Amino acid sequence: MTRNLMILLAAGGSVALLAGAFLFQALGYPPCAMCLWQRWPHVAAIIIGAVALRFPWLVWPVFGAVAAATTGGLGVYHTGVERGWWQGPTSCTGNGGLSGLSGSDLLAITGPRVVMCDQVSWEFLTLSMASWNAILSFGLMALWLVSAVWTVKDSSLTG
Repeated sequence: MTRNLMILLAAGGSVALLAGAFLFQALGYPPCAMCLWQRWPHVAAIIIGAVALRFPWLVWPVFGAVAAATTGGLGVYHTGVERGWWQGPTSCTGNGGLSGLSGSDLLAITGPRVVMCDQVSWEFLTLSMASWNAILSFGLMALWLVSAVWTVKDSSLTG
């Protein structure tokens, strides 16, 4: 295993998770606000991976690990909201700020679909998409950390 391979696997994992999120969206599972929050650190990790391959500095794998840990943490938070372990943002849980809408507004066929953050729209092996994102993102964080170790090891050999 090499540093660059670890970075490719870690950044590639973020590509795969984002592709999966967009695939589910295309299949009719629109994301809630918290789902969208979890996507941004993956975008950051992909960009960090591209930069890290060009500039072999320790800071890039560390930033990649932080990005993966961030989306993993958001996934844990979202899972807790879905399972009722703690409160989520009022903008996308409970009544989600829908109190100003009439019954006809809520039943209208046209218009945007309201996706609540505290409702599980899909699960596999009793785990929601947010849970799977958390588990897989923490795995990607481990790959980033291994690439950081390789970066230190490589720099000690050349420096």
